[in-house]
Amino acid sequence: MTDTLIDRRDLTFQLYEVLDTEALVQRDRFQEHSKDTFDAVIETADKMARETFANHNSAADKDEPRFVDGKVEMLPEVKQAFDAYAQAGFIASRHDYELGGMQLPESVMAACNGFFTAANPSTAGYPFLTTAAANLIRVFGDASQRSRYLPHMLSGRFSGTMALTEPHAGSSLADIRTSATPTEQGHYLIKGAKIFISGGDQSITENIVHMVLAKIKGAPAGVKGISLFVVPKFRVDANGNSGDHNGVSLAGLIHKLGYRGTTSTALSFGDDAPCHGYLVGEPHQGLKYMFQMMNEARIGVGLGAAVIGYRGYMHSLDYARDRLQGRKPSEKNPESAQVPIIEHADVRRMLLAQKAYSEGGLALCLYGARLMDDLHTHPDAAKRQEAGKLLDLLTPVIKAWPSEYGPKANDLAIQVYGGAGYTREYPVEQCWRDNRLNPIHEGTNGIQALDLLGRKLWQDQSHGLQILLQEMQVDLKAATGERGQNWALSLSETLQQAVKVTQTLGKSLMSGDPDPVLANASCYLHLFGNIIVAWMWLRQANAASLGLVSASNDEERNFYNGKLQAAQYFFHWELPTVAQDLVLLRNQDDTCLNMKKEWF
Repeated sequence: MTDTLIDRRDLTFQLYEVLDTEALVQRDRFQEHSKDTFDAVIETADKMARETFANHNSAADKDEPRFVDGKVEMLPEVKQAFDAYAQAGFIASRHDYELGGMQLPESVMAACNGFFTAANPSTAGYPFLTTAAANLIRVFGDASQRSRYLPHMLSGRFSGTMALTEPHAGSSLADIRTSATPTEQGHYLIKGAKIFISGGDQSITENIVHMVLAKIKGAPAGVKGISLFVVPKFRVDANGNSGDHNGVSLAGLIHKLGYRGTTSTALSFGDDAPCHGYLVGEPHQGLKYMFQMMNEARIGVGLGAAVIGYRGYMHSLDYARDRLQGRKPSEKNPESAQVPIIEHADVRRMLLAQKAYSEGGLALCLYGARLMDDLHTHPDAAKRQEAGKLLDLLTPVIKAWPSEYGPKANDLAIQVYGGAGYTREYPVEQCWRDNRLNPIHEGTNGIQALDLLGRKLWQDQSHGLQILLQEMQVDLKAATGERGQNWALSLSETLQQAVKVTQTLGKSLMSGDPDPVLANASCYLHLFGNIIVAWMWLRQANAASLGLVSASNDEERNFYNGKLQAAQYFFHWELPTVAQDLVLLRNQDDTCLNMKKEWF
């Protein structure tokens, strides 16, 4: 059984031949780095992920955390892995040197985190949430909050969570009821309940810092009345020492299909003791602040879905190369030797689909990480602004496309294994179970579709969409060779149709009745997402064509030819599926909108 998490040759190709990550060292923030330091930290992540995360992935799935006497009991290997990750500096890695960080690019850290999630998504969830929560405090917290919590979260002494969802409201944050009552001492008293809080309690860290959405008494109705609070499990003094219990109680653990090693918790605030919360930023601006963590998490969900799909692909590819079964249809001799199943065209179809989904999804997520690098560090202010607008537009796709197609890749991995794939004696069924959460995580894919079609496309007079079209034209024009030019033509024609449909939908939305248009938002997300991933494959094909010219050995030629064949698969098998979306969107199909609940 292979221990390959992500193909290192593919990752090198994505980072340096497609994204030119080495050029980042010319920027002030990364000037102390080099390609060698990037490669060294990636090597460390790969090795650590295989040795300290992958070693208990199956065990954490089988022996999930337990709620015993009001506390969480869990495998000791989870804490060991978390501590190793923190001690290696990965929680703080993207932060300033002054904060104990390494000032690594987001694109390099995305590559590193891909190994940890591929190895063990459940254990990886704890440090990833901590990183995002710490970043929220760094950006929006006051000096006292930063000094009190940030060093201890970045060191791994404290962990972090995001506490949004409530039992009665689900994804509808406008309907949350958790309240915050101001006191004369400067803090607020938090009262309410949250559910599905990943990492909401555990036995890993000394303290847990919850980022909690609540409404101050008398706040405006809906999302305009939401504020953000820092709510530690144990109160923290000015020196960072954990003290008294802060009225955050574990009401219970939720038992999941997959991702079992990450606690999913129901939490109560202020039931058994006063719960102190500390306002972040201005009142009633909480959702705006929290969107930084949510969007960071959404990109992380997309990356996680891509690499879990990738991990299943690596397993099924290894199995298909070794498993002997049957003969080619052209072989008529029943006594001839059986062939590895990778020799069968239908198995190659399933492997090609997995390659297209996982490598295409990884390319998309790394591109998103590179946009984050440009947003924060590009020397040209206009380019920073453009990167931000493009990232904002693409975030729903970065979250939703890999989380749609990553589980599909895992489903195909099970099929490649045949009956063995359906058993727990082999690893691919757990990959699928773990990945199945990602279409729900951080806003369902239906919510991402509504966000894209209902909001993101039209922001700032569709400037983000204009930037996207300009960026795509660069790669369309760069396509070479007959195959590459044909793919560019196919993408260009599909893109033109999509732009026309988008313009029509925009006019309908502006007419004042959004329901007929948004009823088919998922169709639009499928259309838009497949166009974007086709673009990612064209970028890879362009780079592979260049690499093939200078390839000096069969191994390199095989790699680049594999990239080109996967691109062909996507353009021949996947991109054409958007034709049906175009028809439904042009007609503003009313099938789903007009279905009556009584007819079910």
